[in-house]
Amino acid sequence: MDIHTIVLAAGEGSRMKSNRAKVLQRIGGTSMLEKICFTAGSISPKITLVVGFNKDSVIKESKTYNLEISTADQPKPIGTGDAVKCGITKVEDGAKVLVLYGDVPLIKKETLEELINSSDDGLSILTTILEDPYGYGRVKKDDSGNALAIVEEKDASADEKKIKEIFTGVLCGQKELIDEGLAKLDNNNAAGEFYLTDLVSIISNKGFKIKTYNASNDEVKGANSKAELAQLEGIYRAMKAEELINKGVTVADPARLDIRGEVVAGKDCLIDVNVILEGNVTLGDNVHIGPNTILKNATIGNNSRIEAFSHLDSATVGEGCVIGPYARLREGSNIENSAKVGNFVETKNSTLGSGSKANHFTYLGDTEVGTSTNIGAGTITCNYDGTNKHKTTIGDESFIGSNTSLVAPVTVGSNSTVAAGSVITKDVPDGALGVGRSKQANKENWSKKKD
Repeated sequence: MDIHTIVLAAGEGSRMKSNRAKVLQRIGGTSMLEKICFTAGSISPKITLVVGFNKDSVIKESKTYNLEISTADQPKPIGTGDAVKCGITKVEDGAKVLVLYGDVPLIKKETLEELINSSDDGLSILTTILEDPYGYGRVKKDDSGNALAIVEEKDASADEKKIKEIFTGVLCGQKELIDEGLAKLDNNNAAGEFYLTDLVSIISNKGFKIKTYNASNDEVKGANSKAELAQLEGIYRAMKAEELINKGVTVADPARLDIRGEVVAGKDCLIDVNVILEGNVTLGDNVHIGPNTILKNATIGNNSRIEAFSHLDSATVGEGCVIGPYARLREGSNIENSAKVGNFVETKNSTLGSGSKANHFTYLGDTEVGTSTNIGAGTITCNYDGTNKHKTTIGDESFIGSNTSLVAPVTVGSNSTVAAGSVITKDVPDGALGVGRSKQANKENWSKKKD
């Protein structure tokens, strides 16, 4: 059966004190909206966003998600029931409707799948257990454990206030059943709003059994303020670290690891403190990530080490490599097996061949270096002429002396040497010595004694 998700994303979130919609506030490197949409999209790509405040920005961002996202306007913020009414107009007949919230981003795919599977008889609601449920709608059940109604705090009896199971607002059911229930909602309350919680008693009174599925507190937490946003960040960080630990990765301190994307890791990996893993990161077996390191969209081969304070962005590192400390590999960097990139070396759109080394204070831009070549300290490839980028090619088993400038486009052959302090503007053939520096002149008796 088709699943169509309605994500409520119309709220302003005035307590955020922000010009942006609440759902566009960020945790773990992306907006809350993106996180919940990608979770829903992993089940079914059909998603409708109910938009209101700052809707143009919400719609603009949603177009980057590569999902089948439609939008529905909620002209006035008059309750969650009204928001679902607006969204359900976009749902095809015969589909199951999953209702989620753009500011509740951490629900797991497995939890939603269980909720959907339990809704086959009509409607299923997502609940959680709170030690202190004050202020929340309690889930009133029959003797068989089916939900009968959601009882609000102000309406609860003394016995009902002892109930610790509360409704999260997340639900799943047949479109036609939910549609029929929504038609019976009213706003005869002090706020003049249509509450989605009333749907439970309406559908129960029609004779349908309403199943409940219980989620952890952390999964269903939302954020209405910057303080709560910070709490969500901490929960997300702990969740992602736990996932890695359960896969066998040694994490020095889970509280000081930030995962802002998807990480695939092999066996016997070690991640030190204050590491940020962003985008799609792949670690081979026995990879060591040193402290204060950032990896973004990076692939690291088996038995490689990324030393402290290194930044890798859209880079590939082969097996048995050592990177850093204080190295920066920018987009398009490809470090092949057993190569070494040392301290304060920057690469961009460049390949460092197997067994080659750039150990100190070097910039390699638009450069291809062969195998077993040594790049001396202070070497730079001058790849930009102010208008266009040009390529530098260095062959196998060559030696580039310290403080060398290679002015691209230029080629240094294999088994060649470039003398330290040279400015190379012409190709150096295989096996040759390239020297490009002015003659030294010494002037005798230059120093003068002071009286």
